[in-house]
Amino acid sequence: MRHHFLVASPYLADPRFHGGVVYLCEHSDDGALGLMINHPLDIHLGEILEQLDLPGGELDLPVFSGGPVQPERGFVLHPPETSWQNTAKVTEDVLLTTSRDVLAGIGRGEGPEEYLVALGYSGWGEGQLEDELGSNAWLTCPANTDILFRTPWKDRYKAVLELIGIDLNQLSESVGHA
Repeated sequence: MRHHFLVASPYLADPRFHGGVVYLCEHSDDGALGLMINHPLDIHLGEILEQLDLPGGELDLPVFSGGPVQPERGFVLHPPETSWQNTAKVTEDVLLTTSRDVLAGIGRGEGPEEYLVALGYSGWGEGQLEDELGSNAWLTCPANTDILFRTPWKDRYKAVLELIGIDLNQLSESVGHA
């Protein structure tokens, strides 16, 4: 399920994910890792760059709460325009970088043209995501870069629901046939 969106259903008990859209970066037998892409923090990218003594303090762009795990750790999703030190390939169109050099590049205006910065991540242990999917906690669909990089964050939840073709008012709490 790598490169899929997970949309928190109304039946997900964890309030940290209410109304959340998670971009799934990794999914294997060992577990899953994703970044929430529509819950901005009360800090802007320029503030983070200043804290790291990097240029770009004027950048008034949102930084997202990627999830509750390791909220001090930074992640940057971006297209594969440039190579950075600690970068993992999610797909041919999306890379995940965790090194400081990408932030320095962004601050100097030499970074990727499109990017999303998050602090923390959403993680699931072995079989945990599958259990949550089986209990209707998440809706899923293949991701696309238009929503990831070009859709305003306030519109991402609605855009993913439209992509799925789901009306939240029509969801049921039960799995299977009636």
